[in-house]
Amino acid sequence: MQRLKLFLPLIIFVIMAAIFFGVERRVQTGDYDPMALPSALVDRPLPSFSLPTLDGGQLSNAELPDTWFLVNVWATWCPSCHFEHPFLVELKEEGVAILGVDYKDKLVPAQRWLDEKGDPYFATLFDKVGTFGLDLGVTGAPETYLVDAEGIVRFRYQGALDRQIWDKVFAPRIAALQGTVEGGDSQ
Repeated sequence: MQRLKLFLPLIIFVIMAAIFFGVERRVQTGDYDPMALPSALVDRPLPSFSLPTLDGGQLSNAELPDTWFLVNVWATWCPSCHFEHPFLVELKEEGVAILGVDYKDKLVPAQRWLDEKGDPYFATLFDKVGTFGLDLGVTGAPETYLVDAEGIVRFRYQGALDRQIWDKVFAPRIAALQGTVEGGDSQ
């Protein structure tokens, strides 16, 4: 028994190494995506809300677009959000409707951010204490949700968006949403 205790650290190391290499192999073969975190909201309605906006207004679910749109959770304290922001401005120029959620942030720095870097959002909710973020299931910023015309969350992406991710991950899902709507209208 005493000898077994001597080999216990080695046994634990071998087990941990096997787990690590197993996950690494799954990442390389595409079987495992560390960014693909499940969301309880997918295929469920966007949570109800009535929150202040950064421009001093108030916004609720009733005032959301009747077409697909994105919900982008961001904050001035988030380094990845700084990287993602110029691409969101591009998306707005392409006609993509984006609802911003300023998550656990301070009002004045958030307003200054949008004034200086451009405002890609049709509205920005001010979620000062993170209550709406909790309802969304936010695990960190940035996170982006694809919401359909009926207000149902169809997809959640955690991490910064760029053109490559947009084309590979979001564009096919949006095309499918538009195809469903167009296909449903033609019958």
